[in-house]
Amino acid sequence: MCHVGDREVLTVNAALGDRDFELAGQWDVMPDAPPPEECPVANHPFRVENSIVSRFEERPVRMRSMRTMEGLSDDGRTIMWARIPDVIEGVDAATLGILGDFVPLGVSQALGVIGGGTSLDNTLRLVKLVPTEWVLLDIKIHAIHRGFGHGLVNMFAQDGTLMATASQSCVVRTWTGDVPPSRQPRTPRQP
Repeated sequence: MCHVGDREVLTVNAALGDRDFELAGQWDVMPDAPPPEECPVANHPFRVENSIVSRFEERPVRMRSMRTMEGLSDDGRTIMWARIPDVIEGVDAATLGILGDFVPLGVSQALGVIGGGTSLDNTLRLVKLVPTEWVLLDIKIHAIHRGFGHGLVNMFAQDGTLMATASQSCVVRTWTGDVPPSRQPRTPRQP
């Protein structure tokens, strides 16, 4: 648990372990996608410098431009390559935990609005770590209702291995105008 003063701000629960077991399989398959080097570099009009997001490299495979999004998506699905090269070399459980937090981006894509969300929960399920430079994120939004979004992210290595899944719920946030809320000056809180 993490605290700010006496207030709990983050709780992490984990079920860890590894055991010998002969039987294994993978039924979820990586969607067809060109390799990352054949995909355009994502252009984020609202990238916040000196944040973890500014360290991501993203290559859209199936993703609407933030400047041209309109209307609901037909299936709530977003697909993109991602990596965090100057923070973490390669891919480990921590990297997948960070990349599993892309459901709010999928919410924005599914709704066709500029926005995202504030995470309420994020559950990472590790399957099998393999060496890979890029991770293909297959983001599927299940539903958005009454201001809350729910979805999952399947994370594949470049060779098609399903490395992890993450499920998440978030409070949906949208904005209009040229400056997203995270870039606007904050008003000090009143005691």
